[in-house]
Amino acid sequence: MSPPLARSAAPPAASPPTTWPIVAAGILALAVAMGVGRFAFTPLLPLMVRDGSLSAAAGAEWAAANYAGYLAGALTAARFSGRPGRGLILSLGGVALTTLAMAAAGDPAPAILGPTLRAAAGVFSAWALVCASGWCLAELARRHAPRRGAWIYTGVGLGIALAGALAWLGGGQPAARLWLELGLLAAVGAGLVAGLVRRQGTIPPEPSEREGAAVARGPAGGEAGPILCYGAFGFGYIVPATFLPAMARELTPDPLVFGLAWPLFGLAALASVAVAARRLAGVPRRRLWAAAQGIMALGTALPLAIHALWAVAASAVLVGGTFMIATMAGLQWAREARPDDPTPLLARMTAAFAAGQIAGPLLVRALGHAGVGSGGGDGLGPTGAVAALTLALTALWLWRAGKRPF
Repeated sequence: MSPPLARSAAPPAASPPTTWPIVAAGILALAVAMGVGRFAFTPLLPLMVRDGSLSAAAGAEWAAANYAGYLAGALTAARFSGRPGRGLILSLGGVALTTLAMAAAGDPAPAILGPTLRAAAGVFSAWALVCASGWCLAELARRHAPRRGAWIYTGVGLGIALAGALAWLGGGQPAARLWLELGLLAAVGAGLVAGLVRRQGTIPPEPSEREGAAVARGPAGGEAGPILCYGAFGFGYIVPATFLPAMARELTPDPLVFGLAWPLFGLAALASVAVAARRLAGVPRRRLWAAAQGIMALGTALPLAIHALWAVAASAVLVGGTFMIATMAGLQWAREARPDDPTPLLARMTAAFAAGQIAGPLLVRALGHAGVGSGGGDGLGPTGAVAALTLALTALWLWRAGKRPF
């Protein structure tokens, strides 16, 4: 007698796609792009001046070249619309190469080479921020885990803290050696991200997502206010982000003391985004952005009003602890506003931010030459006051606009 036919087993339920490689790729990408490509020059500048390889005036020109490159990158990042993963791999490779080239440029570097490399690093950093946000947020949303997208922005604070700690602990080395070490770290990070991105593939957008995008798009004028606020954020944060280590160095000559300002800034950014990702995921994005921008206004004003090391440290915590929350909330808002393809809007917001951060140092220099500062030639005080006021006013606008869905 033949055995009874076994019932055909029901097909197993499809397991939800894993999301940790996407989050890991985003964290690593932003650590390389921003911690090295964008911000490594800040803690290395005092060391390059110490080594005699760069003057303070030339350092300002190198920083301005990076800001200009960042703006150019933001204006051209929309070319990666529809293929942000490819743009992410390309841009991180560029960050690694330009950083390694800084180490090989010579000591001192030829006059035109240093600014050119910093400008190129700015271009690649802007592409990486836009492409990382566009790729990671879209892939996580299509895997029904959009709230995990906040975690990728911890990468910026992580990269800043690591680069700052390397410059602090390795401050006895020549700056060229530190550029080499950072370049090697960037190359390893870029390789890891490339592997993670290529393994994930892409899940196509669902019909409901495309339909929602058409509804969310609405009139183009609805984007102008947030874009302007994001530009004001770039103008406001760049004053402490550029000058905090210099402020600390004026108060103490010990590099083991003033060198702590930048790692502290990065650790505050890392911790604040982690807290926001875990505890504030349900807060409307514009309300969260507004709160961050308001606290940043206080942090910008504090060291200008009180000339003490504790005020510089408090500013590092307040600004460092909010600038990535503002970045995260603003870019997440863009993703919600354009769920089908956020890359063009992300690029416009990043361009506004870049324009704002160029305006900050230029205003410091212009007011300094005009003798507006308290010392007759230092424009940092009045520029900081303008930045704090701008941040406060735009925070108020964002808070009121936060009554809308997003």
